[in-house]
Amino acid sequence: MYVTIRRYKVPPQSTAKVTRRVQEGFVPIISKLPGFVEYFWTSAGENEMFSVNVFTDRAGAEGSVRAAADWVRKSLASLVPSPPEVMTGEVIVHQAKSQTEKAA
Repeated sequence: MYVTIRRYKVPPQSTAKVTRRVQEGFVPIISKLPGFVEYFWTSAGENEMFSVNVFTDRAGAEGSVRAAADWVRKSLASLVPSPPEVMTGEVIVHQAKSQTEKAA
């Protein structure tokens, strides 16, 4: 598995609008990319948001970086003043609850 994390600085007055655009505009795009597993859009404080993308392989993770850069340029440029900090890497350690544990 591969993970891509993007950290965005978002003006406080734009957080709700950016979140809505991500949900309605970007989530449908990223979820259709080959190897897609999960996507998270997370608040890290008053003016900071970050996304976590999980893919089965490096190609999917790298594709998400290109797709996000293109989408942000077209859809968020007026709301997000600077490009995000981006990190991509292979998952080295992973633990999740099994389906049985989740149901309990």
